[in-house]
Amino acid sequence: MQFHIMTLFPDMVKTGLCTSIIGRAQRDGILQVDTWNIRDYTLEKHGHVDDYPYGGGAGMLMQADPILRCYRAISDRCSQAPRVIYTTPQGMLFTQSAAKALAKEDVLVILCGHYEGVDERALSLLNAECYSIGDYVLTGGELPAMVMADAISRMVPGVLKNRESGEEESFEGDLLEYPQYTRPDCYEGLLVPPVLLSGDHGKVDVWRREQSLRRTLLRRPDLLRTAELSKQDLEFLSRLGYSPETAEDG
Repeated sequence: MQFHIMTLFPDMVKTGLCTSIIGRAQRDGILQVDTWNIRDYTLEKHGHVDDYPYGGGAGMLMQADPILRCYRAISDRCSQAPRVIYTTPQGMLFTQSAAKALAKEDVLVILCGHYEGVDERALSLLNAECYSIGDYVLTGGELPAMVMADAISRMVPGVLKNRESGEEESFEGDLLEYPQYTRPDCYEGLLVPPVLLSGDHGKVDVWRREQSLRRTLLRRPDLLRTAELSKQDLEFLSRLGYSPETAEDG
């Protein structure tokens, strides 16, 4: 899979995506991450890529022309027009489901916003899909782009060495992951739950499912609205005081 990230700070993105699992996947040829400096595509003699917004207001906007020139340079290297993602707090919430869907693409372009955003015409011409990683404002789109690229990459076949590690973790099935423990079995007086030491895999699976449900209800009850819940799950949740009819966002 190829990522093309359009940014004003390519070194920041390169550094963030060159280590750990994502870096290894690039070295193995499973992923390709290219950064494109939008400033390289401006025709303004001083290298400016921003200007004041029409109608007034605080801050500056990234101009459409350098962005489109940059994108077209990327597109020239692709067999077809690649899908474009724009990182913005105004976008749809980026979720695990979105990461899995986007991982099916062969090529993705991610546009990192900056200043007060970008000229709306650039987004229209790129047919950009807007995504947000949370309800807060960051200095620029580079960190969200790295977060999205990381989450998407983990869903690309071959990136994770253990296939289960991509399937049995937080947000799979819209539930949070169960608590996990490792050696020693007693640390500062805190014991590993006995069921995990029992060797009974059936009981372990039941415990993990119930702990996942319990944790989701406690921390992210809103996820239960879309989670795939069995009759047994609902019975367990009801004992904890959960009711689908009265559930409210957490």
